[in-house]
Amino acid sequence: MRAALALSLAVLLATSPARAGTAEPPLSALTLVGPPTLVFKAGRDACDGADVPDAPARAFRDASGAVALYGMHYRNRALRGPDLEHLKLDCAVVLESGEKSDPALYDDRSWITATWTEDGRAVAALLHHEYQANEHPGRCRSKVYMECWYNTITAAASTDGGRSFARRSPPTVVAGAPFRQEVDQGHHRGFFNPSNIVADGRWRYFLASTTGWDRPGSDQEAGVCLFRSDDPADPGRWRAWTGGGFTAAFPDPYRTAVKLPDTCRPVGPFPGPVGAVVRQRGTGAFIAVFMAKADAKAGGQFPQSGFYWTTSRDLLTWDRPRLLMAGATLYDDPCTAPGGLIAYPSLLDPGARGRNFDDVGDSALLTYATLRTEGCAITSDRDLMRRPVSIRVWP
Repeated sequence: MRAALALSLAVLLATSPARAGTAEPPLSALTLVGPPTLVFKAGRDACDGADVPDAPARAFRDASGAVALYGMHYRNRALRGPDLEHLKLDCAVVLESGEKSDPALYDDRSWITATWTEDGRAVAALLHHEYQANEHPGRCRSKVYMECWYNTITAAASTDGGRSFARRSPPTVVAGAPFRQEVDQGHHRGFFNPSNIVADGRWRYFLASTTGWDRPGSDQEAGVCLFRSDDPADPGRWRAWTGGGFTAAFPDPYRTAVKLPDTCRPVGPFPGPVGAVVRQRGTGAFIAVFMAKADAKAGGQFPQSGFYWTTSRDLLTWDRPRLLMAGATLYDDPCTAPGGLIAYPSLLDPGARGRNFDDVGDSALLTYATLRTEGCAITSDRDLMRRPVSIRVWP
């Protein structure tokens, strides 16, 4: 099974300088306070071979108060239950991937990677879409997945509380490279792996990674960009931070002529995609969790591989990252990880006041996947786990 987060993303984004803030961190500690608990076991709970945790967990409460949680593979299904602590996989496919060969259709392989609902019935979704050109004859001169990867964030919507999602027609691009897929591109490119959506007043935000690009008149730096909208139900309203405002748009290059592409200003000390961002109710501070590989060249920010966290008052300036849970991640060499890997961290508070679980109190659940390795291969034997976390604020 392919991972929605590719193994080389740490290498990709390693050239992006850290942008950690220097202000006093608004929170003093996130601490694991209990053992891991199994949520989903692929070999036991799967409906078919596509059912493995392959993205950070996203959840909301539907109109009846029941919880739907996404974060599986590109044959998208949901775990459902009365609350976060009692979930079971529903075998109904909520969004299928068409694996179509035309990149302009944006329907090759898609993962539901963010959701937002105001009423529990109408649900907006952001999709991590991979056009895997190596799987389509004549679309890429290489057979190597990462040399052919053309990635876009697209949109889908549900009108039945997340029981089914439909792509828009024509497809709606939320964020994409300002040029079309090319048979000789030679490396992966585009926007990918959006975080969950988090609210701040009338605005909604998410963080997404980009490989960047080098084009005449428009050089986009690789890194993590911040997007904002006042209405997630209208995917055309998302705009990215440029350093001076939220004005950058990244439309569909197959339907819109892009003369001088917009660029976004990367934020944060993130070496790869952000797993989740939530707001702490007591302080109003934002907390982001993400995975990182041990890197002696990163100014000492990542002395060990594992899950890290950082905080911010405004989603733009972040304090130094701190280790939450050590372990080899998807960014590490699986040949050197006989105990397996950890991936896809998320923070979810069972007592969240928001319908979309974008807030936390003084505790939360670190939700993540474990991936078993065999030799140098990552297998489809994966478990979805959770561990309680204490969140302590400055006195």
